[in-house]
Amino acid sequence: MRPSVEKFRAWERKCVTLLGMSGVGKTRLSNILRQSDWFHYSGDYRIGTRYLDEPILDSIKEHAMRVPMLRDLLRSDSIFIRNNITFHNLKPVSTFLGMLGNPELSGMSLTEFKRRQNLHRQAEIAAMYDVPSFMRKARLIYGYSHFVNDVGGSLCELDEPGLMAFLAEHSLILYIRASELDEASLIARSVSDPKPLYYREAFLDEQLAEYMQFNGIDYVSLIDPFDFTRWVFPRLFRARIPRYEAIAAEYGYTVTTDELSKVQDEAGFLQLLEQVIERGTQ
Repeated sequence: MRPSVEKFRAWERKCVTLLGMSGVGKTRLSNILRQSDWFHYSGDYRIGTRYLDEPILDSIKEHAMRVPMLRDLLRSDSIFIRNNITFHNLKPVSTFLGMLGNPELSGMSLTEFKRRQNLHRQAEIAAMYDVPSFMRKARLIYGYSHFVNDVGGSLCELDEPGLMAFLAEHSLILYIRASELDEASLIARSVSDPKPLYYREAFLDEQLAEYMQFNGIDYVSLIDPFDFTRWVFPRLFRARIPRYEAIAAEYGYTVTTDELSKVQDEAGFLQLLEQVIERGTQ
């Protein structure tokens, strides 16, 4: 959706999809808007609570079954395990996604890693196709006038035909581009504290082959999972930038993290959006 400023102002029930790397301010902005009649739809939360809930629990139970006492209690229905995923605690999702490499260092095999990557991809696609139904639910059940779709940083990696056009049909797409300073900060943070990530399979295969050749490693099971994640993140970050930019060029608008950091309330956000829309029509 690429409205004029006038049409945007007259848009009675606004819907904005926030696109960008994790850490650029999507959730901060969503939390600000929640205070002003905006429903916050978290793609990662929907993924974890709806589409990966059972696989996450199965993975936890597999580990629990290795402990005799827990195995006996689970099999006798004496205890049960459940997820406690919240907007602010998505650790079960990232833990399930996991890291590639040495199992003694909490890594997993390439086959299992790719299986979970594919499950996450399908879950993220499904969560995005749920947006219109949640827009309706937000209005009719919860009484919100507007809707902000806070998507995961991997949305640009999905390569699902028609998905971005679908989101653009129902929302204004806003790409949040990291400034040079913020880009350096995000990369430094990820290198110092590596987290599980989603990779396009072609990107993963290419980077994995290069990493193993550079380090003289013959088997995936010998890879240090944390070292590989640290090594690959800057490459992933830079590989995503042209993908974000292509989406914004075709379907939406771009704002910088510097511009977004100045937004403190709904009025400031709407003013920024009008400036961005005006910029995009010149």
